[in-house]
Amino acid sequence: MRALKAAWLLLVVFTLGGCWDRMEINDLAFVTGTAMDVQEDGSLFCTLQIAIPGSKEGTGGGGKGDSGSFYLVSATGNSGNEIHRALQKKSSRQLFYSHRSVVFISERLARQGINKALLDVFTHDPRNRLKTYIMIVKGGDARQILELNYPLKQVPLEVVNEMQRTGDEVAVTLRDFFIASQSEGIQPVVGVLELGDHLADKKEQIFKAEGTGILKDLKLIGLLDEKETLSLMWLTNKLKFGRISAQLPEDYGEIGVMLNHTTSKIVTHTDNNGIRFNVTLEGTGTVEENNSTLDVSNSAQMTMIKQAMENSMRMQAEQLLVKLQKKYKADSVGFGQEVYKSNPGKWKTIKKEWDTQFQNARITVDVNLTVNGAGMVHSTLQHE
Repeated sequence: MRALKAAWLLLVVFTLGGCWDRMEINDLAFVTGTAMDVQEDGSLFCTLQIAIPGSKEGTGGGGKGDSGSFYLVSATGNSGNEIHRALQKKSSRQLFYSHRSVVFISERLARQGINKALLDVFTHDPRNRLKTYIMIVKGGDARQILELNYPLKQVPLEVVNEMQRTGDEVAVTLRDFFIASQSEGIQPVVGVLELGDHLADKKEQIFKAEGTGILKDLKLIGLLDEKETLSLMWLTNKLKFGRISAQLPEDYGEIGVMLNHTTSKIVTHTDNNGIRFNVTLEGTGTVEENNSTLDVSNSAQMTMIKQAMENSMRMQAEQLLVKLQKKYKADSVGFGQEVYKSNPGKWKTIKKEWDTQFQNARITVDVNLTVNGAGMVHSTLQHE
Protein backbone atom coordinates (compact mmCIF):
# COMPACT_ATOMS: atom_id res chain seq x y z
CA MET A 1 0.00 0.00 0.00
CA ARG A 2 2.83 2.36 0.93
CA ALA A 3 4.56 1.53 -2.36
CA LEU A 4 1.37 2.41 -4.25
CA LYS A 5 1.03 5.75 -2.43
CA ALA A 6 4.68 6.54 -3.16
CA ALA A 7 4.14 5.82 -6.85
CA TRP A 8 1.11 8.13 -6.93
CA LEU A 9 3.10 10.85 -5.18
CA LEU A 10 5.91 10.64 -7.72
CA LEU A 11 3.37 10.82 -10.56
CA VAL A 12 1.81 13.96 -9.09
CA VAL A 13 5.25 15.58 -8.65
CA PHE A 14 6.25 14.92 -12.24
CA THR A 15 2.87 16.06 -13.53
CA LEU A 16 2.95 19.37 -11.67
CA GLY A 17 6.63 19.94 -12.28
CA GLY A 18 6.11 21.18 -15.87
CA CYS A 19 8.03 20.30 -19.02
CA TRP A 20 11.66 19.59 -18.32
CA ASP A 21 12.73 20.82 -21.75
CA ARG A 22 10.53 23.94 -21.85
CA MET A 23 12.21 27.01 -23.34
CA GLU A 24 11.34 30.31 -21.65
CA ILE A 25 10.40 33.20 -23.92
CA ASN A 26 13.23 35.26 -22.46
CA ASP A 27 15.65 32.66 -23.79
CA LEU A 28 14.46 32.94 -27.41
CA ALA A 29 15.52 35.17 -30.31
CA PHE A 30 12.54 35.54 -32.67
CA VAL A 31 13.64 35.41 -36.31
CA THR A 32 11.19 37.30 -38.56
CA GLY A 33 13.01 37.11 -41.90
CA THR A 34 15.95 35.43 -43.65
CA ALA A 35 18.00 36.52 -46.67
CA MET A 36 20.25 34.13 -48.62
CA ASP A 37 23.05 35.39 -50.88
CA VAL A 38 26.07 33.80 -52.57
CA GLN A 39 29.63 35.11 -52.38
CA GLU A 40 32.33 35.20 -55.01
CA ASP A 41 33.89 31.98 -53.71
CA GLY A 42 30.53 30.18 -53.95
CA SER A 43 29.84 30.10 -50.23
CA LEU A 44 26.43 31.10 -48.86
CA PHE A 45 25.87 34.33 -46.96
CA CYS A 46 22.84 34.25 -44.65
CA THR A 47 21.28 37.23 -42.87
CA LEU A 48 18.61 36.97 -40.17
CA GLN A 49 16.26 39.72 -39.06
CA ILE A 50 15.59 39.30 -35.33
CA ALA A 51 12.98 41.12 -33.25
CA ILE A 52 14.44 43.12 -30.37
CA PRO A 53 12.99 42.02 -27.00
CA GLY A 54 10.50 44.48 -25.58
CA SER A 55 9.87 46.21 -28.90
CA LYS A 56 6.16 46.65 -29.62
CA GLU A 57 6.87 46.75 -33.35
CA GLY A 58 9.31 43.87 -33.42
CA THR A 59 6.91 41.00 -33.95
CA GLY A 60 4.27 42.48 -36.14
CA GLY A 61 3.22 46.01 -35.21
CA GLY A 62 5.49 47.67 -37.74
CA GLY A 63 8.23 50.20 -37.41
CA LYS A 64 11.19 51.61 -39.25
CA GLY A 65 14.53 49.98 -39.70
CA ASP A 66 16.25 52.47 -37.41
CA SER A 67 13.54 52.51 -34.74
CA GLY A 68 15.05 49.70 -32.73
CA SER A 69 12.36 47.13 -33.53
CA PHE A 70 14.82 44.58 -34.95
CA TYR A 71 18.47 43.90 -35.68
CA LEU A 72 20.41 41.82 -38.21
CA VAL A 73 23.00 39.06 -37.82
CA SER A 74 24.91 37.39 -40.68
CA ALA A 75 27.14 34.38 -41.23
CA THR A 76 28.75 32.49 -44.10
CA GLY A 77 29.07 28.77 -44.78
CA ASN A 78 28.81 26.03 -47.38
CA SER A 79 25.65 24.41 -46.02
CA GLY A 80 22.56 25.33 -44.07
CA ASN A 81 23.64 23.52 -40.92
CA GLU A 82 27.06 25.14 -40.97
CA ILE A 83 25.48 28.57 -41.31
CA HIS A 84 22.99 27.90 -38.53
CA ARG A 85 25.75 26.96 -36.11
CA ALA A 86 27.62 30.15 -36.97
CA LEU A 87 24.51 32.28 -36.52
CA GLN A 88 23.66 30.65 -33.20
CA LYS A 89 27.12 31.50 -31.86
CA LYS A 90 26.35 35.16 -32.55
CA SER A 91 23.18 35.10 -30.47
CA SER A 92 22.99 34.81 -26.71
CA ARG A 93 19.46 33.46 -27.11
CA GLN A 94 18.18 30.36 -28.90
CA LEU A 95 17.21 31.23 -32.49
CA PHE A 96 13.48 30.65 -32.92
CA TYR A 97 12.08 30.44 -36.48
CA SER A 98 8.36 29.87 -35.96
CA HIS A 99 7.58 33.57 -36.44
CA ARG A 100 9.55 33.92 -39.65
CA SER A 101 7.44 35.25 -42.51
CA VAL A 102 9.73 35.27 -45.55
CA VAL A 103 12.93 33.74 -46.92
CA PHE A 104 14.52 36.03 -49.52
CA ILE A 105 16.92 34.54 -52.08
CA SER A 106 19.08 36.70 -54.34
CA GLU A 107 18.63 36.36 -58.09
CA ARG A 108 22.29 35.43 -58.44
CA LEU A 109 21.96 32.53 -56.00
CA ALA A 110 18.69 31.40 -57.57
CA ARG A 111 20.28 31.28 -61.03
CA GLN A 112 23.13 29.15 -59.69
CA GLY A 113 20.60 26.86 -58.09
CA ILE A 114 18.65 26.58 -54.86
CA ASN A 115 20.83 23.66 -53.88
CA LYS A 116 19.77 20.64 -51.89
CA ALA A 117 21.86 21.56 -48.86
CA LEU A 118 19.90 24.80 -48.51
CA LEU A 119 16.49 23.24 -49.04
CA ASP A 120 17.14 20.34 -46.68
CA VAL A 121 17.46 22.73 -43.75
CA PHE A 122 14.03 24.20 -44.40
CA THR A 123 12.33 20.82 -44.86
CA HIS A 124 13.96 18.66 -42.21
CA ASP A 125 14.44 21.17 -39.40
CA PRO A 126 11.23 21.17 -37.28
CA ARG A 127 11.97 24.70 -36.13
CA ASN A 128 11.01 26.01 -39.57
CA ARG A 129 7.37 26.42 -40.54
CA LEU A 130 6.30 25.57 -44.07
CA LYS A 131 3.94 28.57 -44.24
CA THR A 132 7.00 30.79 -44.62
CA TYR A 133 7.01 32.60 -47.97
CA ILE A 134 9.95 32.24 -50.35
CA MET A 135 10.78 35.11 -52.71
CA ILE A 136 13.55 36.05 -55.14
CA VAL A 137 15.16 39.49 -54.97
CA LYS A 138 15.78 40.80 -58.47
CA GLY A 139 19.10 42.50 -59.05
CA GLY A 140 21.18 43.14 -55.90
CA ASP A 141 21.67 41.15 -52.73
CA ALA A 142 18.77 39.64 -50.82
CA ARG A 143 20.03 41.12 -47.56
CA GLN A 144 19.30 44.60 -48.94
CA ILE A 145 15.60 43.92 -48.43
CA LEU A 146 16.17 43.31 -44.72
CA GLU A 147 18.56 46.25 -44.41
CA LEU A 148 16.36 48.87 -46.04
CA ASN A 149 14.57 51.43 -43.90
CA TYR A 150 10.96 50.82 -44.87
CA PRO A 151 8.57 53.67 -43.98
CA LEU A 152 5.48 51.61 -43.14
CA LYS A 153 6.11 48.27 -41.48
CA GLN A 154 8.77 45.73 -40.75
CA VAL A 155 9.63 44.42 -44.20
CA PRO A 156 8.91 40.64 -44.10
CA LEU A 157 5.52 41.05 -42.46
CA GLU A 158 4.58 43.83 -44.88
CA VAL A 159 5.43 41.59 -47.84
CA VAL A 160 3.18 38.80 -46.55
CA ASN A 161 0.28 41.13 -45.82
CA GLU A 162 0.57 42.75 -49.24
CA MET A 163 0.69 39.42 -51.08
CA GLN A 164 -2.36 38.17 -49.21
CA ARG A 165 -4.30 41.39 -49.79
CA THR A 166 -3.82 41.96 -53.51
CA GLY A 167 -4.47 38.45 -54.83
CA ASP A 168 -2.79 39.25 -58.17
CA GLU A 169 0.85 38.54 -57.29
CA VAL A 170 2.59 35.18 -56.96
CA ALA A 171 2.85 34.30 -53.27
CA VAL A 172 4.54 30.92 -52.78
CA THR A 173 5.18 29.32 -49.40
CA LEU A 174 7.90 26.81 -48.70
CA ARG A 175 5.18 24.17 -48.59
CA ASP A 176 3.90 25.17 -52.04
CA PHE A 177 7.43 25.20 -53.42
CA PHE A 178 8.36 21.78 -52.08
CA ILE A 179 5.10 20.23 -53.27
CA ALA A 180 5.60 21.60 -56.80
CA SER A 181 9.27 20.57 -56.92
CA GLN A 182 8.37 17.00 -55.93
CA SER A 183 5.21 16.68 -58.03
CA GLU A 184 4.84 14.99 -61.40
CA GLY A 185 4.72 17.20 -64.50
CA ILE A 186 5.18 20.69 -63.12
CA GLN A 187 8.05 23.10 -62.40
CA PRO A 188 7.85 25.46 -59.39
CA VAL A 189 7.61 29.23 -59.63
CA VAL A 190 8.54 31.92 -57.09
CA GLY A 191 7.44 35.50 -56.50
CA VAL A 192 9.95 38.26 -57.27
CA LEU A 193 10.70 41.51 -55.44
CA GLU A 194 12.85 44.46 -56.42
CA LEU A 195 14.09 47.46 -54.48
CA GLY A 196 12.18 50.58 -55.49
CA ASP A 197 12.62 54.32 -55.14
CA HIS A 198 14.12 56.30 -52.28
CA LEU A 199 11.72 58.64 -50.53
CA ALA A 200 12.24 62.23 -49.34
CA ASP A 201 14.39 60.81 -46.56
CA LYS A 202 17.23 59.20 -48.51
CA LYS A 203 17.54 56.56 -45.79
CA GLU A 204 14.02 55.34 -46.54
CA GLN A 205 13.40 53.06 -49.50
CA ILE A 206 10.44 51.02 -50.74
CA PHE A 207 10.21 47.70 -52.55
CA LYS A 208 7.83 46.42 -55.21
CA ALA A 209 6.54 43.15 -56.57
CA GLU A 210 8.24 42.44 -59.89
CA GLY A 211 6.55 39.43 -61.43
CA THR A 212 7.44 35.75 -61.27
CA GLY A 213 10.59 33.67 -61.29
CA ILE A 214 10.48 30.61 -63.58
CA LEU A 215 12.54 27.69 -62.24
CA LYS A 216 13.68 24.47 -63.82
CA ASP A 217 15.61 21.79 -61.94
CA LEU A 218 15.67 24.22 -58.98
CA LYS A 219 17.47 26.91 -61.00
CA LEU A 220 16.06 30.30 -61.96
CA ILE A 221 15.96 30.44 -65.76
CA GLY A 222 13.78 33.49 -66.41
CA LEU A 223 11.47 36.21 -65.13
CA LEU A 224 7.89 37.05 -66.07
CA ASP A 225 6.56 40.61 -66.06
CA GLU A 226 3.29 41.83 -64.55
CA LYS A 227 1.02 40.89 -67.46
CA GLU A 228 2.64 37.49 -67.90
CA THR A 229 2.28 36.86 -64.18
CA LEU A 230 -1.44 37.61 -64.32
CA SER A 231 -1.84 35.14 -67.20
CA LEU A 232 0.15 32.49 -65.34
CA MET A 233 -1.96 32.88 -62.21
CA TRP A 234 -5.15 32.65 -64.25
CA LEU A 235 -3.91 29.56 -66.08
CA THR A 236 -3.03 27.89 -62.77
CA ASN A 237 -6.38 28.88 -61.20
CA LYS A 238 -4.79 31.06 -58.52
CA LEU A 239 -5.87 34.54 -59.61
CA LYS A 240 -8.13 36.23 -57.05
CA PHE A 241 -8.29 39.74 -58.51
CA GLY A 242 -6.75 41.35 -61.55
CA ARG A 243 -6.87 44.38 -63.80
CA ILE A 244 -6.94 43.77 -67.54
CA SER A 245 -7.26 46.17 -70.46
CA ALA A 246 -7.73 46.00 -74.21
CA GLN A 247 -7.58 48.24 -77.24
CA LEU A 248 -10.93 48.31 -78.99
CA PRO A 249 -11.17 47.87 -82.77
CA GLU A 250 -11.57 50.79 -85.20
CA ASP A 251 -9.68 53.18 -82.91
CA TYR A 252 -12.54 53.35 -80.43
CA GLY A 253 -10.04 53.59 -77.55
CA GLU A 254 -9.16 51.48 -74.52
CA ILE A 255 -11.25 49.74 -71.89
CA GLY A 256 -10.11 48.53 -68.46
CA VAL A 257 -11.85 45.79 -66.46
CA MET A 258 -11.37 44.72 -62.85
CA LEU A 259 -11.67 40.94 -62.53
CA ASN A 260 -13.14 39.77 -59.24
CA HIS A 261 -13.62 36.06 -60.02
CA THR A 262 -11.68 33.76 -62.33
CA THR A 263 -11.45 30.04 -63.03
CA SER A 264 -9.33 27.86 -65.28
CA LYS A 265 -9.96 24.40 -66.72
CA ILE A 266 -7.49 22.27 -68.70
CA VAL A 267 -8.77 19.37 -70.81
CA THR A 268 -6.20 16.83 -72.03
CA HIS A 269 -6.47 14.88 -75.29
CA THR A 270 -4.05 12.03 -75.99
CA ASP A 271 -4.00 10.11 -79.27
CA ASN A 272 -1.61 8.74 -81.88
CA ASN A 273 -0.89 12.28 -83.08
CA GLY A 274 0.46 13.37 -79.72
CA ILE A 275 -0.95 15.35 -76.81
CA ARG A 276 -3.30 18.30 -77.10
CA PHE A 277 -4.56 20.64 -74.40
CA ASN A 278 -7.55 22.94 -74.40
CA VAL A 279 -7.53 25.64 -71.75
CA THR A 280 -10.73 27.50 -70.86
CA LEU A 281 -10.35 30.72 -68.89
CA GLU A 282 -13.51 32.17 -67.39
CA GLY A 283 -13.89 35.39 -65.47
CA THR A 284 -16.29 37.95 -64.10
CA GLY A 285 -15.46 41.63 -63.83
CA THR A 286 -16.60 45.23 -63.91
CA VAL A 287 -15.66 48.04 -66.27
CA GLU A 288 -13.31 50.18 -64.21
CA GLU A 289 -11.94 52.51 -66.85
CA ASN A 290 -13.49 53.69 -70.09
CA ASN A 291 -11.10 55.64 -72.30
CA SER A 292 -13.18 54.99 -75.38
CA THR A 293 -16.01 56.62 -77.29
CA LEU A 294 -18.33 53.72 -76.54
CA ASP A 295 -21.34 53.82 -74.21
CA VAL A 296 -21.03 50.87 -71.83
CA SER A 297 -24.74 51.06 -71.05
CA ASN A 298 -25.43 50.03 -74.64
CA SER A 299 -25.76 46.24 -74.88
CA ALA A 300 -24.41 46.04 -78.45
CA GLN A 301 -21.37 48.11 -77.56
CA MET A 302 -20.84 46.06 -74.39
CA THR A 303 -20.73 42.96 -76.60
CA MET A 304 -17.96 44.60 -78.60
CA ILE A 305 -16.08 45.39 -75.38
CA LYS A 306 -16.51 41.81 -74.13
CA GLN A 307 -15.13 40.34 -77.36
CA ALA A 308 -12.17 42.72 -77.37
CA MET A 309 -11.31 41.81 -73.78
CA GLU A 310 -11.56 38.09 -74.53
CA ASN A 311 -9.36 38.38 -77.61
CA SER A 312 -6.79 40.42 -75.71
CA MET A 313 -6.58 37.94 -72.84
CA ARG A 314 -6.44 34.96 -75.20
CA MET A 315 -3.50 36.47 -77.06
CA GLN A 316 -1.81 37.35 -73.78
CA ALA A 317 -2.16 33.79 -72.46
CA GLU A 318 -1.01 32.28 -75.77
CA GLN A 319 2.10 34.49 -75.81
CA LEU A 320 2.98 33.35 -72.30
CA LEU A 321 2.57 29.69 -73.24
CA VAL A 322 4.82 30.11 -76.29
CA LYS A 323 7.42 31.70 -74.02
CA LEU A 324 7.24 28.81 -71.56
CA GLN A 325 7.36 26.20 -74.33
CA LYS A 326 9.97 27.64 -76.67
CA LYS A 327 12.15 30.02 -74.62
CA TYR A 328 12.24 28.62 -71.10
CA LYS A 329 11.19 25.04 -71.94
CA ALA A 330 9.64 24.82 -68.49
CA ASP A 331 6.15 23.48 -67.72
CA SER A 332 5.28 26.03 -65.04
CA VAL A 333 1.53 25.65 -65.55
CA GLY A 334 1.44 21.91 -64.92
CA PHE A 335 0.25 20.43 -68.22
CA GLY A 336 2.29 17.31 -67.47
CA GLN A 337 0.51 17.07 -64.15
CA GLU A 338 -2.81 17.13 -66.00
CA VAL A 339 -1.64 14.18 -68.13
CA TYR A 340 -0.57 12.37 -64.95
CA LYS A 341 -4.00 12.93 -63.38
CA SER A 342 -6.12 12.06 -66.42
CA ASN A 343 -4.03 9.22 -67.85
CA PRO A 344 -1.39 7.83 -65.43
CA GLY A 345 -0.47 5.05 -67.85
CA LYS A 346 0.26 7.51 -70.66
CA TRP A 347 2.27 9.69 -68.30
CA LYS A 348 4.42 6.74 -67.29
CA THR A 349 5.45 6.20 -70.93
CA ILE A 350 6.26 9.88 -71.68
CA LYS A 351 7.51 11.08 -68.29
CA LYS A 352 11.21 10.92 -69.20
CA GLU A 353 10.56 12.71 -72.49
CA TRP A 354 8.18 15.34 -71.13
CA ASP A 355 10.61 18.24 -71.68
CA THR A 356 10.54 17.56 -75.43
CA GLN A 357 6.85 16.62 -75.46
CA PHE A 358 5.88 19.86 -73.70
CA GLN A 359 7.79 22.02 -76.16
CA ASN A 360 5.82 20.49 -79.04
CA ALA A 361 2.43 20.10 -77.36
CA ARG A 362 -0.52 21.81 -79.05
CA ILE A 363 -2.30 24.15 -76.64
CA THR A 364 -5.44 26.15 -77.48
CA VAL A 365 -6.93 28.83 -75.24
CA ASP A 366 -10.57 29.96 -74.99
CA VAL A 367 -11.62 32.94 -72.86
CA ASN A 368 -15.17 33.57 -71.64
CA LEU A 369 -15.81 36.82 -69.76
CA THR A 370 -18.86 38.20 -68.03
CA VAL A 371 -18.65 41.98 -67.67
CA ASN A 372 -21.11 43.32 -65.10
CA GLY A 373 -22.14 46.94 -64.66
CA ALA A 374 -20.12 49.98 -65.49
CA GLY A 375 -18.67 51.19 -62.24
CA MET A 376 -19.69 54.67 -61.05
CA VAL A 377 -20.34 56.09 -64.52
CA HIS A 378 -22.18 54.48 -67.43
CA SER A 379 -20.11 55.99 -70.18
CA THR A 380 -17.09 58.11 -70.88
CA LEU A 381 -17.42 61.72 -69.76
CA GLN A 382 -17.08 62.77 -73.40
CA HIS A 383 -20.76 61.87 -73.81
CA GLU A 384 -21.90 64.21 -71.07
